[in-house]
Amino acid sequence: MSTADGPRSVVIEADGGSRGNPGPAAYGAVLKDAETGAVIAEDGTSIGVATNNVAEYSGLIAGLKLAAEHAPNADIAVRMDSKLVVEQMSGRWKIKHPDMRPLALEAKRLLPPMRDVSFTWIPREQNKHADRLANEALDGKRSGVTVAAAPDAAAEPDSAIEAVEEPRPEAAAPVTLLLVRHGATVHTASRRFSGGLGGDNPGLSDEGRAQVEAAGAWLGSHVDEVTTIVCSPVRRTRESAAILGKLLDLPIEESAGLAEMEFGAWDGMTFPEVMAKDKAAFDAWVSDLDTPPPGGESFRTVQRRVLTALDEIERRHAGATVIVVSHVTPIKMLVAEAVGAPLGALFRMELDPASVSAVSFFRDQRTGDRRGSLKAYNITG
Repeated sequence: MSTADGPRSVVIEADGGSRGNPGPAAYGAVLKDAETGAVIAEDGTSIGVATNNVAEYSGLIAGLKLAAEHAPNADIAVRMDSKLVVEQMSGRWKIKHPDMRPLALEAKRLLPPMRDVSFTWIPREQNKHADRLANEALDGKRSGVTVAAAPDAAAEPDSAIEAVEEPRPEAAAPVTLLLVRHGATVHTASRRFSGGLGGDNPGLSDEGRAQVEAAGAWLGSHVDEVTTIVCSPVRRTRESAAILGKLLDLPIEESAGLAEMEFGAWDGMTFPEVMAKDKAAFDAWVSDLDTPPPGGESFRTVQRRVLTALDEIERRHAGATVIVVSHVTPIKMLVAEAVGAPLGALFRMELDPASVSAVSFFRDQRTGDRRGSLKAYNITG
């Protein structure tokens, strides 16, 4: 029901995104009558260069300003696909990053006194309206607030705004991956082949645990916006993820696609031992990306499952920063994907135990193709 001062309850749907994180950024916010679903007003505005989280908070602030102007006496239900913003505004997560604190304070200042305000996380698929507004602002197709036509205007009942909107391709919010190689094991120092789920899987050595703790300390002092750890289910990566999860107070998910290459008959052997036993097979493996070790996987096979795992991370964690605990081969493949390098570039990369690399991925709005960027490589604590 509406009153002379506007609706009794409203819904704010808000979103924001950065093409590059940080990069060109914009937000979108739409204010709707909670009872009828009618659009009251919407805002899509670019904000220059910023991170995803800054853009998302800016969208929330814009939505609260719309509510203050057009529904000052209404209860508010905020719906966003940013888990970070929803959890921080609900008081369940601490606000650590200095860039987030003033934005959160501004949002809290705009909350109406004596009214009910709720924050709910929704999947990105349910936040398409606000996402579209942000993308239109990024594309230079709109800027600022648009107020819907009054209900008795000539426009269709839904809203004059939605009547003139043309469908646009959807673009997933960028995801940033902090790629952490597991710490050292007894195989590391002797450079032995140490495969994935089907291989000999030693746990971390004392040195390896210390390396991961150092990586966790570095991450804790340099990164404040991480939401989740995704790890390979191999023993050494699970142990590394557990250390990081405890240090950083983060939940852990597992993804089998992030496991190390299967080396088959070579597992547990050194490079010289393999070359002495079967030099022809070794030469074929390093010269042909489609040739596997005896009983193992080829580089092309591993690439397919790693990129499938990346698809799932993009779907589940769009707009977020995620720690990925994995192995040499999958991490190099993700870096190559980010910079558009051929798969053979793996042979030109060095990666230390418990090192940190950072990449971001987003989808081209016009084509749907994945785009990426490399932010850091092989940082050791």
